[in-house]
Amino acid sequence: MNPLTRGKKVRLRESLKPAAMAISHQFSFSLPSLSYDKVNHRNSSARFSCFSTGQKSLEATETKSRTEYKPGILDNVFLTLFRKKMVQEIGWDSEKPEYDGLIDVAHRIMIGRSNAEATESAVRILRALFPPLLLELYKMLIAPIAGGKVAAIMVARVTAVSCQWLMGPCTVNTVNLPNGSSLSSGVFVEKCKYLEESKCVGACINTCKLPTQTFFKEYMGVPLVMEPNFSDYSCQFNFGVLPSPQEDDSALKEPCLELCPSATRRREVTGGMNVLKCPKA
Repeated sequence: MNPLTRGKKVRLRESLKPAAMAISHQFSFSLPSLSYDKVNHRNSSARFSCFSTGQKSLEATETKSRTEYKPGILDNVFLTLFRKKMVQEIGWDSEKPEYDGLIDVAHRIMIGRSNAEATESAVRILRALFPPLLLELYKMLIAPIAGGKVAAIMVARVTAVSCQWLMGPCTVNTVNLPNGSSLSSGVFVEKCKYLEESKCVGACINTCKLPTQTFFKEYMGVPLVMEPNFSDYSCQFNFGVLPSPQEDDSALKEPCLELCPSATRRREVTGGMNVLKCPKA
């Protein structure tokens, strides 16, 4: 080879080295190390990086978007309407704005009423949100189709879409029916905002769980079992499933939440004794 040509190739390779090193830095890959780590007692693991920082940021953004729900204009309309019906039922409103005021009104429903009376009031509030003819037609025409499966699937989807302003992020999932089959008529609430903000088992039971179960069964023809989890504030809606008798419902035997204001006052009165069951459940 001509010495002049060979010299040009060498200089060309030398000039390309910085670019190659930059590419290698962006896409780094190392094979598993064969050396034994005496400190951690494990082999070093393989490492692959491809703009990993940007990827982690993207994953964090996606996770955040899945777990957060920002109310829109329509959600504010639902909140205002729901609160208005609550105020009309009990004849009292809170001075607090928006969701905080709604929670205040929810607590007020239970004051001066028995648990059964509070549940009945909440059922009337739910009925007032719908045109009576719509409920009657749904129960008469839709609920009987395919043994109630179509109606259960429909209300699950409507609930997941229209009630996130009240409960927070929720998704449709599959429910196991008593006959051994399954149906996509469930709604899973990741962390119920209503329970978290009310801080009260009694409010959950008497102004949400029992009234909602009664409303769907009696006025829409769709049986429902709601399973609130008082540890992580999640809740599972099982449309198309008949609830157990109240004496067998474990949710009605739950103790007060640690954050419950009423429970805190009772512990002060009783000298710190734990309450075995929420008196309002």
